[in-house]
Amino acid sequence: MIDTKAFYDTLIEQEMDFFTGVPDSLLANFCACVKENSPASRAIIAANEGNAVGIACGYHIATGKTGVVYMQNSGEGNAVNPLLSIADEDVYSIPLLLLIGWRGEPGVKDEPQHKKQGKVTLALLEAMGIAFEILEDNYKPQIERAARYMKEKSRPFALVVRKGAFSPYRITPEAADYPLSREEALECVLDAIPEEDFIVSTTGKTSREIFEIREARGQAHSGDFLTVGGMGHTSSIVLGMSLGTGRNVYCIDGDGSFLMHMGSFAVTADNAGANFKYILNNNGAHESVGGQPTVGFRIDIPAVLRALGFREVMTASTREEIAAAMERLADVRLGALVICTHQGSRDNLGRPTISPVDNKKAMMARFSAAEKQKDKD
Repeated sequence: MIDTKAFYDTLIEQEMDFFTGVPDSLLANFCACVKENSPASRAIIAANEGNAVGIACGYHIATGKTGVVYMQNSGEGNAVNPLLSIADEDVYSIPLLLLIGWRGEPGVKDEPQHKKQGKVTLALLEAMGIAFEILEDNYKPQIERAARYMKEKSRPFALVVRKGAFSPYRITPEAADYPLSREEALECVLDAIPEEDFIVSTTGKTSREIFEIREARGQAHSGDFLTVGGMGHTSSIVLGMSLGTGRNVYCIDGDGSFLMHMGSFAVTADNAGANFKYILNNNGAHESVGGQPTVGFRIDIPAVLRALGFREVMTASTREEIAAAMERLADVRLGALVICTHQGSRDNLGRPTISPVDNKKAMMARFSAAEKQKDKD
């Protein structure tokens, strides 16, 4: 196992003192170390991985230094465009050290959304012509080789990080003075959504908690689409669903997901019908991957949603406020509800026992049944 602080110090010794990216559970200890030891102006948590690559490119142009861009391997998709159209040697030729968490590594047990990405992680780097090594306990020669390569070639270099590579490095999450946890807020939300309506929930603990609430209540899961991957695309899935049915479809999103692809909300607001319902849980953190902060509590999310085209945006932080806002949300066209909660989840929080494919099939069957019932009515 790699000593996280010693690894960080080695990067600093190589004058790689600028860090940006999107937190990942495999990199949670490294991200915590960066937050604890780097000034805020040298540790930028980006909206998405492409955003991080762009930030690091700009930093290099201004300083001549090499930035460190960290991400889960799922973020390679978001990063492909700037890596190939900006940083690549055929364009601006900009060195970047990519630190990539290898979720779904073949032969290592992981969640279903990571299986395909894990299989193609190294192949994607090869296809992009990005030199890489799999990070080892004896990492210092690797960092030295990477630094030398980037200086000589002025090209990106990647270190791929396996599960459990870094030693524990804990920080205290930023506290939020709100009475409810996300799961408690979700219980209130589910209480208010009629059984015949549909739900799409964002990836991470939100979907896990919805599944567990349904299990505890003995309720069916067929009306819930648990988005286990594709962070930032939950609202787009809901838009597509809402255009294909007359039933209400509720998007239950998170602040990290909202920020990742915020531009899509302008398109959603311009095209959504009255049955599109948006709910955003804001706990100011990427809690599912280590609790690193987002800018969720430092920007005016309701004002942003209004500017993007939502006609009525409500806020809530108590059970009573959620109940009242959900009643209003059911009736308003292009409405949104922002619920502020504190971080924290149960230690025994489980994962959905339904496969993604079975989840999809069950929901499609329910959509079909709803349409047949509409025709009878």
